[in-house]
Amino acid sequence: MFNLLTRNWWLLIVRGILAILFGVLAFIRPEITLATIVLFFGAYVFVDGIFSIIFAIGGWDYIDDYWLLLLQGIVGVGIGLLTFWAPGITALSLVFYIAAWSLVVGVLQIVGAVRLRREIEGEWWLVLSGVVSVLFAGILMWNPAAGAIGLLWAIAIYAIIYGVIQIVLGFRVHGLRGQVRRAEA
Repeated sequence: MFNLLTRNWWLLIVRGILAILFGVLAFIRPEITLATIVLFFGAYVFVDGIFSIIFAIGGWDYIDDYWLLLLQGIVGVGIGLLTFWAPGITALSLVFYIAAWSLVVGVLQIVGAVRLRREIEGEWWLVLSGVVSVLFAGILMWNPAAGAIGLLWAIAIYAIIYGVIQIVLGFRVHGLRGQVRRAEA
């Protein structure tokens, strides 16, 4: 998995940038209807799932735990497609879609970080992104009747924090790539 991450470090940064853009858009355009936000969320989760699947397929022969990334990607693509298929869902259903996706992604990232702890330093960034996802899911499940604007702000804050963490992780992994090249030489 370490080699896979160091070869594809830029995907982490792209994921982070997309998350931040999604979060900023949610803040600067609050007049957008909930149905539109649902579609933006669906697009983000779908693309994030595609990136996870790319990571998994790229590491098929190199890592034992490719199934964690594959499962994360399949869940993301599935939630994204479900969101596109039924954009008129109620706000309560949206809360549970988002909470389920965030919980699964968070748990899988924590599991992946635990498995990587012997291979890389700084795996706590991956743990941190998983913890943020799990906490976000818990908050949504705790108060599912929150107003649409409150949900929108929560999604925006989560996306920006998650995006920043992914970008930092991407640059950290990119820095490790140089160490690997020096060690191989």
